[in-house]
Amino acid sequence: MAADGRDKRFRAYRLGHRGEWLAALALMLKGYRIVALRYRTKLGEIDLIARRGDLVTIVEVKARPTLAAAMEAIGRDSEWRIEGAADLWLARQRDHARLSLRFDMVAVLPWRWPVHVENIFQGRR
Repeated sequence: MAADGRDKRFRAYRLGHRGEWLAALALMLKGYRIVALRYRTKLGEIDLIARRGDLVTIVEVKARPTLAAAMEAIGRDSEWRIEGAADLWLARQRDHARLSLRFDMVAVLPWRWPVHVENIFQGRR
């Protein structure tokens, strides 16, 4: 039983890694430069940090069967954790005063190209 649980967690971990790499590739093809992958802070982890000019996007990657399921997977607690981690990252940047910050999501769906959703937290407040 315990081995089965470990195997399931490992598959989910591997799926998450694969999804993050696919999301990074999709963003790079849209002209973003990946600044950080799996950026860890004391408040939590940011899946991807991407930049295009002075725009910095904090990206949450969700591998789910549908776009709706991916969007529902980001709850209010996740939002606060991601925003707090983003604040810590931003404070460490020398050019932080001129940067614009945006929170996006990339949904990795079965047999589809990743879907980039901009401003995922807009309208939730």
